[in-house]
Amino acid sequence: MDFHERRRATAWMRPSFEHAAAAADDLQPRNEEPDDGCGAGPTTLEAGRLYRRVGGVDEQARPVTPEELAALGDPMAVLFFRRGVFPMTVHDLLARLPQPPGGLPNAVYLIGEAGQIPLDASPAPFRDFRFAITRTALQNKDVDLLVSTGAGDDPTTTFLQVAAWDPVAGVFNYYSRISPSWVWAGDSWRALAQESRGRGCFDSHINGSVVMKELNLPWSNWQSQAATIHLAPDSPVRSDPLFAQVVGAENLELTVRALVSRWTAARLKAVTGTGTVEQPDHLMRQLFTTTSVNLASSAVQSATVTATSGDFALPLGFWLNREALIDDLALPVTASLPRVPAAEYVASLTEFGFRLEEGASGFSQPGDTFFAFTAPEAAFEDNDVIRQMVQTGLVPAKFAACALMVDFTNPVFSADRARLMAYVPTGATAVGALAGQIAQAITEAAEKLPATSPEARFAADWALADTDWPKIFAERIDAYLGRVAARIGTPSGFRDYVRLAESRRRDFKRMRLDEFELTLPATDIPADAPRLKMLDDATVVPAP
Repeated sequence: MDFHERRRATAWMRPSFEHAAAAADDLQPRNEEPDDGCGAGPTTLEAGRLYRRVGGVDEQARPVTPEELAALGDPMAVLFFRRGVFPMTVHDLLARLPQPPGGLPNAVYLIGEAGQIPLDASPAPFRDFRFAITRTALQNKDVDLLVSTGAGDDPTTTFLQVAAWDPVAGVFNYYSRISPSWVWAGDSWRALAQESRGRGCFDSHINGSVVMKELNLPWSNWQSQAATIHLAPDSPVRSDPLFAQVVGAENLELTVRALVSRWTAARLKAVTGTGTVEQPDHLMRQLFTTTSVNLASSAVQSATVTATSGDFALPLGFWLNREALIDDLALPVTASLPRVPAAEYVASLTEFGFRLEEGASGFSQPGDTFFAFTAPEAAFEDNDVIRQMVQTGLVPAKFAACALMVDFTNPVFSADRARLMAYVPTGATAVGALAGQIAQAITEAAEKLPATSPEARFAADWALADTDWPKIFAERIDAYLGRVAARIGTPSGFRDYVRLAESRRRDFKRMRLDEFELTLPATDIPADAPRLKMLDDATVVPAP
């Protein structure tokens, strides 16, 4: 849930439940676009009624019909709205929930992009601290209610949003309190529908699932075992009862992964249950394109790195899709993680003018993000679809590996891999024939294309013997990482990788996932600099 708290509270839920919200008097989405479902529209809401407004479908909020309410089977609908209960504060909402099994408390998490900025910084950045809360409400043990809110309990000055799992429908339902009532923004399937995809809350819950951008160690910007968020003595966070319950984001990572997988499993079961996939492109775009990203950082705090420090590893997800290729497809990669000399990293901060800055507040601070070298990596929600397609037999492991290896040195924003979407059928296709049909279309096209084309590279890999491809792919990755390790220690090599990281950050900033200026560093690299890509010889070149 990713909203600007300083703009105050009522837009729809953004990626994950980790962000702040837009105001009742400022319902326009980021970049001043026309209202696309991120508020109630011109409707005046009445207390004691549930409304619906699905971005791209409903021009304004309207009351939910009795039939629609009866069809909602998540905790918010079952425990509250069907009973005419409309909690206006997070504390009222939590207090009205049934005691979870075993008396387990709420799991409360804290996030804030300014959490590591010195408290005496002047001008001060916006301190957009938010709570994320997970609860078991209807299930015996599984989390089925995710709440996001800012510090404070005033429904007119802070936001309150919920993602609630419906165990019958197998979807997340997305709700937002817009005082004096609540609005349903849609469910997971709405994220995939053409008319609502990318609209309203689905501009960032792009695949219908919950999202935690900083999913992996060191969980940048979250209170965790890796870092403690610093609060001013008079911060309203301290006086909020939820603060006393805050635990580390390392626990939230596990919850989010399980929730994403729950939706993926329900989705695949639904779309393959008849033996035919009606819209295979909806699944395959998560293999061939970048629908979402996570943000990866090194585990090293940037302020601790000096020119005389030892070398340190950059996140493996920057170099390749580690999770899909190594963890899930189990390619026997043996190469060590490339490490950058501290002196090269420190020199790059000055050369490229690294800084944290926030235009609205005027805050500026030289240097990198708190954890060094934050950059986009392949999203868990995309990889989970790939993993479960392989596990369920929808596509063979070799097919997924061949697709990923087409441009494995560019794990995100790969134009080469995206080009292969042209060969994915958009109409109903038999489950057992899907991968073969796509592979055949690509290999037939490859016969008329250069050997360097994405089609030809896929075709060559697809022709490998079933017993050989894992070893061949692993050797290719090992050789690539070895070349990276050799180049990263040179000034020209590491600076190429800095430029590549910034190119990917610029691509990320074009996504609606980008909502807080302090999430990523600013640099002196021009915003209109050419897009870059990595080659398997470890060199960086302009991307098409």
